[in-house]
Amino acid sequence: MTQASINVPPGAPIDKDKRNWIVTTGVIGGAGVAAVAVPFVSTFQPSERAKAAGASVEVDISAMKPGEKLTVEWRGKPVWIVRRTPEQLAGLAKLDPLLADPKSQRKPGELTPVYARNENRSIKPEYFVAVGICTHLGCSPSDKFATGAQPSLPDDWAGGFLCACHGSTFDIAGRVYKNKPAPDNLEVPPHMYLSDAKLLIGEDKKA
Repeated sequence: MTQASINVPPGAPIDKDKRNWIVTTGVIGGAGVAAVAVPFVSTFQPSERAKAAGASVEVDISAMKPGEKLTVEWRGKPVWIVRRTPEQLAGLAKLDPLLADPKSQRKPGELTPVYARNENRSIKPEYFVAVGICTHLGCSPSDKFATGAQPSLPDDWAGGFLCACHGSTFDIAGRVYKNKPAPDNLEVPPHMYLSDAKLLIGEDKKA
């Protein structure tokens, strides 16, 4: 610290005790400001948990076989990845008259991205990606991929999902059947393919 910074006239004797006090006070004051500032800075920075909760999820789908389903977590929600069989895909169009929203026209920006607004509700026909939460009251439906008569399902069941909470049924493209408690189709989250074997859930820049 110079004499000028302590406001001592040029040539005047310096009181060392006073100078030390000023220096010490300045250091303590600076430390105090830093100590006060840190908590506020921390407040404005998202926690690691918060950042992780909103992060995209990369999934390896290379080992999936037709008819299999994989579940991952994204933003605290279960996300299903279903590799559909050729038979399952072939039957989708036949179900349109039985469905409440076969063309996914309800809430398109919220539930179905533009690239999934098709018969398959997917980018690649065989892979179906959906948030596994019923659009009625938030229960998670069960897999009912087997066709035909079975408990709580019609005799001509074509395969899909059943919400046991209130009986809503969805086809293998997550489209809700008519006259069911669920008002909408299952949500298709933002997603894109990084390669034939890698799927990214949470982003769709390249879709």
